[in-house]
Amino acid sequence: MSIGASASAQTASSFDKSSGSSAQAYPMRPLRLIVPFPAGGGSDAVGRIIGQKLGERFGQQVVVDNRAGAGGSIGTEAAVRATPDGYSMVLASTSEIAINPALYSKLSYDTLKDLTPVTMVASTAMVVVVSPSAGIDGIKELMALAKSKPGTLNVASAGNGTITHLSGELFRSMTNLSWTHVPYKGAPPALTDLAGARVQLMFSSLPAAMPLIKSGRIKAIALSTRARQSSLPDVPTVIESGVPQYDVEYWYGVFVPSATPRPVVARLANEIEQSLRQKEVVTALANQGAIAGESTQPQFAQFVQSEYARWTRVVKASGAKAD
Repeated sequence: MSIGASASAQTASSFDKSSGSSAQAYPMRPLRLIVPFPAGGGSDAVGRIIGQKLGERFGQQVVVDNRAGAGGSIGTEAAVRATPDGYSMVLASTSEIAINPALYSKLSYDTLKDLTPVTMVASTAMVVVVSPSAGIDGIKELMALAKSKPGTLNVASAGNGTITHLSGELFRSMTNLSWTHVPYKGAPPALTDLAGARVQLMFSSLPAAMPLIKSGRIKAIALSTRARQSSLPDVPTVIESGVPQYDVEYWYGVFVPSATPRPVVARLANEIEQSLRQKEVVTALANQGAIAGESTQPQFAQFVQSEYARWTRVVKASGAKAD
């Protein structure tokens, strides 16, 4: 059951009674965009880009509210508990929406029941990176090495149950490989040890790995998405490299409390989608290694359902738990 469901329903009902004038006048005051991670990270950067443009379109300030902790769950729960009037949103990602429900056994909310997807804001590829001294030039060489020496390949991640861990687990399960997972407390130390050849492989987010790729301290051998990325045009995808159906993208989307009136959700979706078509927004996101979203509200809602089911399977198969 949704947290505060009765209060949410009452608020939605009162809003709908005057849906004509209220929906048209919305928003009449500043809005809040919750970012469930600290300032300075990828989620924060994406949130501030879309928040600024949305504020310009609405003629109201959009305040970015950083609520970090528990892998994004604290900030996401704050959005679930917010009044469902369209003035509180959360910029949630693959982790908070699709992974955490399976990772945390005592999560205090249901992402599918307590939140309404508004629209996808951006997505970024995961990149398979290796230590230059590992002697791995591509996915075929990686698979050959892992099969010839089962369990000896050390694969770093930003932590147990993170997208960097689970995207690797998905690849491993699809290719029937065996390796040793080495979790770190965040991506920076993992990438540092990869550059120092203390581990051989990592499935990293593209923005986090890009500086070390450009400096030559680590080598990019494949991208997780179906299409190549303009920032690394010569790096093939995992699918191109011989693993059909492997397709992982780390995405960010805006969500609101589930009882938010439909006209408000539609208005938000339209304004964000229009913002994402602006050249300066596309460029700003590209500078973060991200691609602006292009889905409609119904398409995003369906996508969220499929991602939830997919990552639940991956988490269960990996045995990862966070509590």
